[in-house]
Amino acid sequence: MLHELHIAGLGVIDDLDLELHPGLNVLTGETGAGKTMVTVGLAMALGARATSGSVRDGARAAQVQARFDVPAGVEGADEWEEDGELLLSRTIPASGKASARAGGQLVTASALSGLGEQLVEIHGQHQAQRLLSPATQTSFLDRFAGSLHLSAVGTYRQTFEERRAVAASLEELRRTARERERELDLLAYQVREIEALAPRAGESEELQAEETRLAHVERLADQAAAAEGLLAGDEASVTDALAAAARSLEEAGVVDAAAHGLGERAAALSAEAIELGRDLRAYREALVADPERLQLVRERIAELRGLQRKYGETDTEVLAYLERSSAALHALTGVDDRLDELATDDERLGELLHDRAEAVTAGRRAAAKALAEALRDELHQLGMPGARLEVALEPLDEPGPSGVEKVELRLAPGPGHEPRPIATAASGGELSRVMLACRSVLADVDEVPTLVFDEVDAGIGGQAGLAVGRRLAGLAGTRQVLVVTHLPQIACFADRHIRVEKIEGSATAQALDDDERIAELSRMLAGMAESRSAVSHAQELLAEAQKHRVTVAG
Repeated sequence: MLHELHIAGLGVIDDLDLELHPGLNVLTGETGAGKTMVTVGLAMALGARATSGSVRDGARAAQVQARFDVPAGVEGADEWEEDGELLLSRTIPASGKASARAGGQLVTASALSGLGEQLVEIHGQHQAQRLLSPATQTSFLDRFAGSLHLSAVGTYRQTFEERRAVAASLEELRRTARERERELDLLAYQVREIEALAPRAGESEELQAEETRLAHVERLADQAAAAEGLLAGDEASVTDALAAAARSLEEAGVVDAAAHGLGERAAALSAEAIELGRDLRAYREALVADPERLQLVRERIAELRGLQRKYGETDTEVLAYLERSSAALHALTGVDDRLDELATDDERLGELLHDRAEAVTAGRRAAAKALAEALRDELHQLGMPGARLEVALEPLDEPGPSGVEKVELRLAPGPGHEPRPIATAASGGELSRVMLACRSVLADVDEVPTLVFDEVDAGIGGQAGLAVGRRLAGLAGTRQVLVVTHLPQIACFADRHIRVEKIEGSATAQALDDDERIAELSRMLAGMAESRSAVSHAQELLAEAQKHRVTVAG
């Protein structure tokens, strides 16, 4: 249960400590005193959305801390609890980003929310309005139907999402079929064009060098012949001169060792000159004019340049483009197989979805009658003795994430009335009681240990208020309940009555003793605590609440 709540710097609350007990805890006070800010603060500690606009004027930040006893089975609590207790807190700076903590350690707001939703369930006017939505009513029936049915709903939803994803992929492939065919044609043409020419990496550079040589073959032959003549001509050739120099130095080396090395070098140069002359002759003789080859080389260069203009600046880039295009072509060519595969999956999932939808529908039909009877009994206890409530299943035009039907609660507020959707049949007070009836019915199947009701008494009073008070007291017999109310008919059932009042612009909270409770109930009844008749009425209400406790205990 929730043991303690500390709120600072939030709205009208400067610094407030609230100690809560088991059973029914009731908060009362004048309008604007800060009662609702208590539930707002608690919601923030449980991970609800928080903004800097809620920070009290002049405060640097709003801070909320909630201390719980942790029941068994709270998922994720083991990591943060200490000695069976769990501290959840939230800090919202006036400027900057809010922070969340569990057990004193920083966590995300979503982690806080995951813990909080297992510990506390908050009901207010907007929750009553949520009850009007078909999704909420459908979820309510599913929860009432039990864990096995909820598992069937979860299995159906998973299959629905799988089929929706498959159908979306299938539709996208079909929608883009024409564009894909155009892309296939283009890629196939490009791949064929490159493969037909079959370029090699570096081929363009090789051909360019060959083209230059063939285009200047006569001048190159003349220059090679001139060089050959200088090296090994008939007169004063370089090779002869080097050979003579080598002989002279060899003779000098006999007399002077220093000349020996020079002679060796001259001999090596002479040998190299002879070898160079042979290579020049071979080079010159290979230089043969070949107009046909020159034409072929130039045509090949033109073809390769044509590919480079389209697909890349070099042969290597063209080949890389070919590799990418071939892979894309292969992928697109396999789309037809993918289409067949998706169509098969869609058909299979459609049949599976149909079977699972039937199981969900069967579970809802089985639970609908029992739920209607349970809600009728609750409404009778809540001061609507002639009311009846039907749980109808309305088929949907198309299967949805929750099934093939929606659930509609239909209320007949009294005898002679035909059941109509609660959105049109229920007044504000009746809607609040329907919401409380729904919460009461779920008490046996839900395990949330603390329930919070914020002004769910709107539009009711008198005997209806007493009936609501009795029901809240009944809920408090098995769990902790916190109620914010303006009705003395509800407040009189409190196990712990806390008055919230604003003093010098700041909210304070005080737990009331018996005499103080009479004064507070008198104020709620007559607007003043001194009214003799109001005091008498307050005492009667407390006596009625005590009689109810004795009856329930008996």
